[in-house]
Amino acid sequence: MNPAPEQAIVLITGIQAAGKSTIAQLLAERLPRSVHVRGDLFRRMVINGRVDMTPNPSQEAVRQLRLRHRLTAAACDEYFTEGFTVIAQDVILGAHLSEMVDLIQQRPLLVVVLAPRPEAIAAREAARAKNAYHQWTINLLDQGLRNDTPRLGLWLDTSDQTPDDTANEILTRAWTEANIQ
Repeated sequence: MNPAPEQAIVLITGIQAAGKSTIAQLLAERLPRSVHVRGDLFRRMVINGRVDMTPNPSQEAVRQLRLRHRLTAAACDEYFTEGFTVIAQDVILGAHLSEMVDLIQQRPLLVVVLAPRPEAIAAREAARAKNAYHQWTINLLDQGLRNDTPRLGLWLDTSDQTPDDTANEILTRAWTEANIQ
């Protein structure tokens, strides 16, 4: 398979255990001069005073989430300006996805939403060493994804795909179907 010819920023989102990290890493490995930006790293950099998102978040949790998104967007723009194709991934749901699209200044920007069925997420989560679901439930996040997140970019039901299948589909379709102007 030929890699996508044009430099871009590829923003991958979905709920926990949707495969964002795995797919982003596979894509970055397949593309020349590429970088993998993990938005969650900016959250984990906060040692004291971190307030995580919850189903009913505080103002401080939302403020820190928006800071994380601004930092992710800035990193994407800087790497892109230096000639890298950027694969960025994070849980970005609801109106935050539109905000993130606005924060990233460089184009082309390709948005890919991984949306496997809740039962596939549950199976993947059970197979992982870490547990991403504490205060959240799979169904609650899935509803937020499907009902509250704007239909931007390329949405993929990856329930029955291997990571390689998903990466191949993104490489085949994203540059034409996921482009945000």
